[in-house]
Amino acid sequence: MQAASRRYLAALAALAIGVALLIAPRVGSERVYHSPGPLPTYPAEATVLLAVGDIGSCGTDADEAVAALAARLPGTIALLGDIAYDDGSQADFKACFDPAWGTLRPRIRPAPGNHEYATLNATGYFSYFGAVAGTPGEGWYSYDLGTWHVIVLNSNCEEMGSCGSGSPQLTWLVADLAAHPAKCTVAYWHHPRYSSGHHGSDVLTEPFWQALADAGADVVLEGHDHDYERLAPVEGIRSFVVGTGGHSLYDWRRLPGPFTELRDDSSYGLLALELDDGVYRWRFVSIPGDSLSDAGSGTCR
Repeated sequence: MQAASRRYLAALAALAIGVALLIAPRVGSERVYHSPGPLPTYPAEATVLLAVGDIGSCGTDADEAVAALAARLPGTIALLGDIAYDDGSQADFKACFDPAWGTLRPRIRPAPGNHEYATLNATGYFSYFGAVAGTPGEGWYSYDLGTWHVIVLNSNCEEMGSCGSGSPQLTWLVADLAAHPAKCTVAYWHHPRYSSGHHGSDVLTEPFWQALADAGADVVLEGHDHDYERLAPVEGIRSFVVGTGGHSLYDWRRLPGPFTELRDDSSYGLLALELDDGVYRWRFVSIPGDSLSDAGSGTCR
């Protein structure tokens, strides 16, 4: 074979590998994890909320590394949906989520993702978490954490019939916000209203966003896109996409959005929020061996 032909075939092979890497998720089982390193420390009286989504898969071990990270940090754990792949069945929760995360269940406050609804009516999800996940068939609820009010929503709007005007969930949300006029409010659900990731922004969650903005909420946390993205405040609300729970990571298929401040598709980990009186401080904490570090602070409106 002539040298030019060999170079041509080599270039084609390299191109094929590059395309495969572009379109394929990077799965946790293909990675090597090192010994745990130092973690952020918090005073005993601190109020901490750990947030992460897109987690449990029997085909990876990155979710186990994220669970080990959560176990070494204090605070309530907000799960941002797609908790047990592939179908959110009772068997998936038992085999692919519970072995790593089961001991953390007393600290967990979950939100359902679309994979939970691969099982009819998300019965595996509601059965596994019980009353802490809200009323079966609904999945929205709220709680207080320190001086903050925390709202959990079900962004599977098609399964809910609607998330818009007149829907039971939006009616509940508006009433809950009116009943809890906290100085600081954080909400979380699965499908991001604003995202430059693979799935992109989900307009079906706009009614949630608008109700929260009208009430002066401060922070929204979401998953679904398997990456980390911090976005500038929109109508006064800062949001984070934290789909880095261990199932897989996806390469960027879109340019950064108009509100993107920072984004990363290379690190598994979780977002740690310290919720103080009128102030919040965030830090993305990577699992050992991954390198993303993002930290900052904001004030409540």
